[in-house]
Amino acid sequence: MRSPENVLKSLSEKATDKTYRFERLYRNLYNPEFYLLAYQKIAISQGSMTAGADGLTLDGMSMERIEKLIAKLRDHSYQPNPARRVYIAKRNSSKKRPLGIPSTDDKLLQEVVRMILEAIYEPAFSENSHGFRPNRSCHTALKEISTLFTGAKWIIEGDIEACFDSFDHHITIQLLRKRIKDEAFISLMWKFLRAGYMEQWTYHETYSGSPQGSGVSPILANIYLSELDEFMAMMKAYFDRGETRNRKVHKDHDKVRWAFRKAKKNLELAHTEENLKAFKEAQKVLLSTPHLDEMDDGYKRLQYNRYADDFLIAVTGSKEDAQEIKDKVRVFLKDSLNLTMSEEKTHITHSSEKVRYLGYDIKVSRSQDTKRIKKKGLQRVWYGKVQLYMPKEKWIAKLHEYGVFKIKKDGDGKEIWKPLHRGYLMPLDEVAIISKYNSEIRGLYNYYRLAINVSNLGKFHGVMRGSCLKTLAAKYNSSVMKMYKKYRSEKGDFGANYKTKSGIKRCEFYHEGFKRNKNIAPEFVDVMPQFRGRIKPNSLAGRLKSGKCEACGASPVKVYMHHVKRLKDLKADNEFDLLMMKKRRKSLALCPKCYEEAKLKSLRL
Repeated sequence: MRSPENVLKSLSEKATDKTYRFERLYRNLYNPEFYLLAYQKIAISQGSMTAGADGLTLDGMSMERIEKLIAKLRDHSYQPNPARRVYIAKRNSSKKRPLGIPSTDDKLLQEVVRMILEAIYEPAFSENSHGFRPNRSCHTALKEISTLFTGAKWIIEGDIEACFDSFDHHITIQLLRKRIKDEAFISLMWKFLRAGYMEQWTYHETYSGSPQGSGVSPILANIYLSELDEFMAMMKAYFDRGETRNRKVHKDHDKVRWAFRKAKKNLELAHTEENLKAFKEAQKVLLSTPHLDEMDDGYKRLQYNRYADDFLIAVTGSKEDAQEIKDKVRVFLKDSLNLTMSEEKTHITHSSEKVRYLGYDIKVSRSQDTKRIKKKGLQRVWYGKVQLYMPKEKWIAKLHEYGVFKIKKDGDGKEIWKPLHRGYLMPLDEVAIISKYNSEIRGLYNYYRLAINVSNLGKFHGVMRGSCLKTLAAKYNSSVMKMYKKYRSEKGDFGANYKTKSGIKRCEFYHEGFKRNKNIAPEFVDVMPQFRGRIKPNSLAGRLKSGKCEACGASPVKVYMHHVKRLKDLKADNEFDLLMMKKRRKSLALCPKCYEEAKLKSLRL
């Protein structure tokens, strides 16, 4: 069989031709190499050891298990298990979000299907779409807004009611059939969509929506909403007008420009106080007089940006234009995609006012402030530029979420923020405690690094620092000052030493500052897995294929992968846990006899 790398590459090469329809996709599901790649991908996720409705997990993965799944696909008897539904809390809300947990075999197959669908659709997706896509993130969306929304007058905040729960299954299949001519593959997609879910041991059918929690859900959502992207591209082509704004409308600009030049010449000839005053006055008038007509009907622009089901539309035109665009989008969503735009949450906002998007506050500056540019003199460099702000309530909400402070009021009603210790961190060692605080500080900073007011995180840092010292003080039944003196260093802030193979190293509390960084944080970008023709021997797939038991050394044998959820859960009371602790791995390739023994010992009370 062809290697997955070659198959996916071939699909991607034909994807940009939107008239091409893909055939014989289903036969790729018979290729075991695809499942080995899928196994490696899902094994690194935190939920890989979460059981589905069938009670099975990734533990016990084997080539035999993969071959049984392929056999069911060959005779078309495969039927996905209903997802096990759980509810997770929404941030800063008392409401909960439903989440479906598929069975492990379904996860494996869905990951293979996701690879195939991504190879087909990803190259043709819009550049304005940023959610659930490789090498794209919230940061790439915000960077695009910073560029495209310059000079916008109105911003439409798009909100779709219960978007992912409202996807029409028939429309989803129709969209897939536009590019895929393989009824066996389409039939499999129907099975995924109609698999249903289990809640409180009761089966529920699914009549709409994308199967949330499944591997195919993100790519199906993008396929569905790419129709909106194409509609907005057509709207932009129809709406955009003119190359530049009219320069001749503001006749006063020519007058004030000549007045400025005259005042400047007079100042050069005679540097008197009167000429200097006249020059500054002429300069002030010139800088406050626009040289382009901002209400020019001959110049209009529409810009669009989408992240998952959230989208913004920027309009350079009148408010009536913005209202018309909003109405057309609402009608398109209802008539073409059977989705409902929320009238309560979809607003038309003047661009000088802040709009909340992806956790940032966004607005277009109207600042008249000037900056001296080399060889050009004073210019209004900020007027019309997009500005990204970090909302104050976001980092305050994080402090509440971590439980690191409480607010008191003095006699005058002034707030006093008092750091608190975190009792559940006290059993950890000093390095682990400091590292926990550092990861939380860096995480928030890295997300808001694009904001012009990200330096405000200094206040967040101060509370976290006080809480860390209080946690250390509570751990050792001491005082904050004693802890600071004990752990402080000469160069940085306080920290703790730890041993490594290469010697003594030090974990310092974060003290690198909060400078604005316009570069996209690499850790927030989705990275597409690298599909290689040769599986490395030390990889999960390579160990599964090796036929060698890592416990007793027997070879060749059938191999079963023994998985544990966390390394810290291991106990040094049997040879299998000891071996995993030594290798620092959460998995072992075992022969049937060793696997059964390891499984029994892992079930001990």
